[in-house]
Amino acid sequence: MGADAATELILIRHAPALTGGRLCGRTDVPADCSDTTRIAALRAAIGAPGRIVTSPALRCRQTAAALWPATTPEADPALWEQDFGVWDGMAAGGIPDLGPLSPDDLVRHRPPEGESFSDLCARTLPALTRLADGGRVTIVAHAGTVRAALALALGAVPPALAFEVAPLSLTQLRAAPGAGWSIGAVNWGPA
Repeated sequence: MGADAATELILIRHAPALTGGRLCGRTDVPADCSDTTRIAALRAAIGAPGRIVTSPALRCRQTAAALWPATTPEADPALWEQDFGVWDGMAAGGIPDLGPLSPDDLVRHRPPEGESFSDLCARTLPALTRLADGGRVTIVAHAGTVRAALALALGAVPPALAFEVAPLSLTQLRAAPGAGWSIGAVNWGPA
């Protein structure tokens, strides 16, 4: 965070991903941006977006283009969704049942050839901190990225997995110099 400027991070989860019922973390699938009423309501609720940054994923870039068609956001590869390794692209019913895991074990669980949620946070948190250099920054990314931002605000990774993050929802974080992070809204969406 900039030494002398407050920051507001607005995190938007992309529009519904067209996954065909498959787990898509790194699989680059398009978004369904056809709900123009909801997109317009979200745009109105945000107001001036400030700096706009997206995950490089197609679904995030399409969502940003639907929200702000006259802009060209910057893409940050650190904002990609969790890499689910060999599970990525699998039908939801084919993903192994992990059974009961404690929150600490769940954040450390790494799918074969993938990354854990803790790994995602280790990749994403430095980027979020770098982006928090003052003013308003709007990020269009993934549920995992939003939860990583919540982990940053909470100061702990496991509790962040308890948050629901719906498509086209807004999460708002604020940081003031010397005061740390506060959470203004989570999973907010226009009615």
